Amino acid sequence: MGSLVGEIMSKDPVSVGEGDFVTRARQLIRDNQLRGLPILNSQGHVVGIVTDRDMLKISSTRSNVTVSGFSVEAPLVTPETDIVEAAKLLLSANYAILPVVPSSEDRRLVGVVSPLDIFKKIEPEKLADRKVEDVMNVQIKTCSPQDSVTRVWDGMLDSDFTGMPVVDEKGKPLGMITRFDILKTGGARIGKDTKDVMKVEKLMSTPLYAIGPEASLRNAAKTMHDRDIGRISVVGDGKLVGIIDRYDIIKSIFGEGR
Repeated sequence: MGSLVGEIMSKDPVSVGEGDFVTRARQLIRDNQLRGLPILNSQGHVVGIVTDRDMLKISSTRSNVTVSGFSVEAPLVTPETDIVEAAKLLLSANYAILPVVPSSEDRRLVGVVSPLDIFKKIEPEKLADRKVEDVMNVQIKTCSPQDSVTRVWDGMLDSDFTGMPVVDEKGKPLGMITRFDILKTGGARIGKDTKDVMKVEKLMSTPLYAIGPEASLRNAAKTMHDRDIGRISVVGDGKLVGIIDRYDIIKSIFGEGR
């Protein structure tokens, strides 16, 4: 791609201190729709990250627990790091974000780079030779319109999926429900915090964006770019046969496994 992290990173990122409570981190992740937060020490240096998966699993009753116990080590990159190297690091362990620091000696936070930042830099024209079926995920979890949002939310966090196709009893795709759909409606206060019985049909996104398995990756990437969506259902003969997301497209370019 010939670009550097400094050209695509998100500047002035949201972060937490290592003494902050997990409830603050959880609220920041919910309010800003983030996949992870850098953790800073009292000098403002990066000491790790916390992920949305860990923070969104935590009950709001655990108000006196600090983020330091949930810190995950993540590779640090600099503004001069090549995007290709950053993409491979992100894919190596499915990191939510990579903190960006001036150098290995100077660990002050200057930005973060995420899979979305990488995806936005991809040129769809370079994907023309590959098909959706070559990279789509066929190990898909689905839900029905009548499932409770609580059950789907727990399933998303357990599997680290950020979206789940909604299908009828015959396997016909009807729509998609995402973490964002649940969070933006306040549905994330479900589960441990309340006895909510909201149904998926109330929150799912329609119309469904679908693509055929024979379609090109270029078309899939262009649809995601144009619609600002993170995943597309793959439908063959009227039934759901897979799902393709931004990560799958990034992997197809950089050749790394999840």
